[in-house]
Amino acid sequence: MRTFGKIVVIGAGVLALAACGDKQNTAGSGQSSGAAPASASTAAEAPAGSKGKECTAEDVKTTGKFGEAPTITIPDDCDPPKKLIVKDLEPGTGDGAKSGQQLKMNYSLVTWSNKQKLDSSFDRGEPFDLSLGAGDVIKGWDQGLDGIKQGARRLLIIPPDLGYGKGGNGIQPNETLVFVTDAVSVPTNKG
Repeated sequence: MRTFGKIVVIGAGVLALAACGDKQNTAGSGQSSGAAPASASTAAEAPAGSKGKECTAEDVKTTGKFGEAPTITIPDDCDPPKKLIVKDLEPGTGDGAKSGQQLKMNYSLVTWSNKQKLDSSFDRGEPFDLSLGAGDVIKGWDQGLDGIKQGARRLLIIPPDLGYGKGGNGIQPNETLVFVTDAVSVPTNKG
């Protein structure tokens, strides 16, 4: 894996994990978007093609334990969430990651629109290194990995505004990204 500025060249494909735009607030760990359940009137007001309700972390199914390549199944009966969703699937131990720390992560990425795996460090057998909060990665990672502990497996559902927005580097415009991440290495906080 070679890094060129904010673009990471991985194997034969290119997956840019570059940050763009201003910082934005996100849903807290384990929280869904906070949207009210869909009712008959909500469904009637939903945009064309809408399922009438936003998905939550519980709607996205994953398999596998820490260190194993996960499978990610995106449901057909709800819409992608509009806010960042963060859920620990396995808690990990030790100190939570803080901005400025060097992390080593494994990940698998499935795109919402086609429900297909786009990239996976598990498949390459090489974790991904990043400096948390430094803008090395998309905003959804900088925000969603805050506080992760070593040995944790975390689900990130990242809306377009915290991902690739208008698209590029193999990502379609307005694409919601679903990651399962494993914290291979998180430094111990000294203080």
